[in-house]
Amino acid sequence: MASSSGTSSGSSLIQNSGSEEDLVALMDQRKRKRMLSNRESARRSRMRKQKHLDDLVSQVDQLRKENQQILTSVNITTQQYMSVEAENSVLRAQVEELSHRLESLNEIIDYLNASTGVFGSAAASTMGNFDIGPSDSFFNPMDMAYMNMPIMASADMLQY
Repeated sequence: MASSSGTSSGSSLIQNSGSEEDLVALMDQRKRKRMLSNRESARRSRMRKQKHLDDLVSQVDQLRKENQQILTSVNITTQQYMSVEAENSVLRAQVEELSHRLESLNEIIDYLNASTGVFGSAAASTMGNFDIGPSDSFFNPMDMAYMNMPIMASADMLQY
């Protein structure tokens, strides 16, 4: 019996060692399969990351272009604003100058009316209608005292 139990235990060791080798081979195969799966997963992850990075770079380029267009638009609008503002300043200065001239001319007319009566009520009413006709006072040599009177004008009237 001893010999039969020895053979049977020897054969079970052979079967166990075969099972162990199969088990080790199976584990190695699973390990390799897991490693390949992990490599593939890592490769896909790197590809996703690269695609995401490429998308971000593309978006940065697009935003830079848009930013440049906006800056150009702002610069053009600012230049137009400055041009209109300068033109507005010139027009305001001209309005002020013309207002001063009108005021000075009205003062001259008031002075002439007050001192000589050259522009009488009849002449003033025709001047209001812009129908200035010859007046007797202009043709009367004795009534030409207004010709010798100084004309009042300011320096800003002469600026043009």
